[in-house]
Amino acid sequence: MEERRGDAAAGSAGRAGKVTSMPVTRQIIAMGGGGFSMEPENPLLDKYILSQSKKKNPRICFIGTASGDAKGYIDNFYNFFKKENCIPSHLSLFNGHTAKIESFILSQDILYVGGGNTRNMLVLWKEWGLDKIIRKAYKKGILLCGISAGSICWFEEGLTDSIPKQLNKLKCLGILKGSNCPHFDGEPGRRPAYTKLIKNGKMKSGIACDDGCALHYKNEKLFKVISSRPKAKAYRFVKKGKSLEESILPAEFGG
Repeated sequence: MEERRGDAAAGSAGRAGKVTSMPVTRQIIAMGGGGFSMEPENPLLDKYILSQSKKKNPRICFIGTASGDAKGYIDNFYNFFKKENCIPSHLSLFNGHTAKIESFILSQDILYVGGGNTRNMLVLWKEWGLDKIIRKAYKKGILLCGISAGSICWFEEGLTDSIPKQLNKLKCLGILKGSNCPHFDGEPGRRPAYTKLIKNGKMKSGIACDDGCALHYKNEKLFKVISSRPKAKAYRFVKKGKSLEESILPAEFGG
């Protein structure tokens, strides 16, 4: 059931009767790995996401398209978030529960995108028009976040394993500039594949994240690197001529 919001959310009336809009902060939290699906005993990243909403009891919607809306994945989402100060829900494109996708998405405060096959996810989002709806949600100030596929999808390009036994460049939504690679320390093949593609000019410069590390963007600028694991880091790779520059972005441990 959708919740109607009061006019105060849109702004306040000035002395002349004009409506003054409150400034919108656009936020994206991109996780290289972690969260309820990878480390259910460690809630630091998911609690951080909830804390970034201005609402005391935010509406958070899980979008599990990349996993084919796997029931177990959705169940795990509810198992964690129903214990937190939030109102959890999910959007399924495989087992649709609403014909009013746009109004449902725009009624949320946080959109949490799960991992899986990024290529399939983006194709389905485009077919359903969900990519445009999510952009609209972002511009409205609804926080976007996610893990793995739900991390790389926000960038111009991402390193994906959507094709079995391969790591390839994938064109993504382009809300954030550059490229992204998740699971940097968790999957041995990712570092050589990602750095080679950037050094050879076949992929844009970008940032890779270890499992348990997340990038927090505000208004398309990197605001903070956070982690749920003491040693988790992010790494920035920039192509300079024929060489590749690597710099470590230390993370703020949430524990």
